[in-house]
Amino acid sequence: MKTVQDTFPLRLPRSVKAEVERRAKADGVSVNQFVATAVSEKLAVMYTAAFFSERCDRADFAAFDRLMRHKGGEAPKADDKIR
Repeated sequence: MKTVQDTFPLRLPRSVKAEVERRAKADGVSVNQFVATAVSEKLAVMYTAAFFSERCDRADFAAFDRLMRHKGGEAPKADDKIR
């Protein structure tokens, strides 16, 4: 499968460019790959924030409060552990 790629001229302050070059070299990747990964990670963070914001907007906090106040059930056993 062939990936279609575009070029994009990018201007960075010298100090940022130097740090990107240093980090890319330390990671064993090209500057291009480092920048592409950084942009992808930023987009993932933005999509995640939008995902939770949308869910928060339609949350029923009154129902959550009722559920949290519900009495009953069993207390955890002494040997109950998260594995």
